[in-house]
Amino acid sequence: MAGWRFAGETTRSPDREIDLSGQITAIAALGSLAGAIIEGGSLGWHDPFVIAGFAAFAIFTVLFVWREARAPQPMLPLSLFRHRMFALTSLVGLLVNVAIYGLIFVLSLYFQQVNGLSPFATGLAFVPMMGAVLPVNLIAPRIAERIGAPATMAAGAVLSAVGCLAALGVEADTSYGAICMQLIAMSTGLGLLVPPLTSTLLGSVEKSRSGIAAGVLNATRQTGSVLGVALFGSLVGQSGAFMTGLHASLIISAGVLLAAAAAIWWGSPIDMPGHEES
Repeated sequence: MAGWRFAGETTRSPDREIDLSGQITAIAALGSLAGAIIEGGSLGWHDPFVIAGFAAFAIFTVLFVWREARAPQPMLPLSLFRHRMFALTSLVGLLVNVAIYGLIFVLSLYFQQVNGLSPFATGLAFVPMMGAVLPVNLIAPRIAERIGAPATMAAGAVLSAVGCLAALGVEADTSYGAICMQLIAMSTGLGLLVPPLTSTLLGSVEKSRSGIAAGVLNATRQTGSVLGVALFGSLVGQSGAFMTGLHASLIISAGVLLAAAAAIWWGSPIDMPGHEES
């Protein structure tokens, strides 16, 4: 309701056609990749089905790029990625969601399957984690004004990575209180990162293309969530290896988040506010 009342229309395209071929190849590529990752944990990475899934992903990705480069009205205008900050923030959105939302999935399994919590109690266990996001979201723009968007995004990714590394001590008998602060650190970093991520991406393109840009960011973040759940789910799904898979997921998440911080920091233009050559 608030958006309908206060948000202005950027552009109207009543004659725009649906890029059906682009949508089909994108769905096929993502579905093949997710399926291969999910089954790789149980069937083995050398299984023909898994290899076929990765091959299908490569083929459909090439077809998608080929189609989008030639479509008169592409679902994803590839020219957007010529803007450095658009490409960087899209990448960061993908990486962050691989880490955070993949962990939320495996931690929900940890609380239920290992700690024996009910689904309702598991939901309550995430309340502090989710509750930290809103207030940090509100102060993140002010921090970005002071130190710059790249530094704010990098700091948020590093903070979440620290939370992941601090959670490596979690075992099957670890109490909820012992893990709560690590969860809050992960979500605080996410809350610090997302507002400048969104504003930077939207500010990197022409106003008339802001709707497409916002759609790309949402799509890349949701893609990251799918891949994170698929990858970490395959790690913890192996028989008798849940805790090993959880620890591996935490290490991978920390590495992915640090890679996101490095990408946005060193990849941002030197003259961008808040970024200095180190």
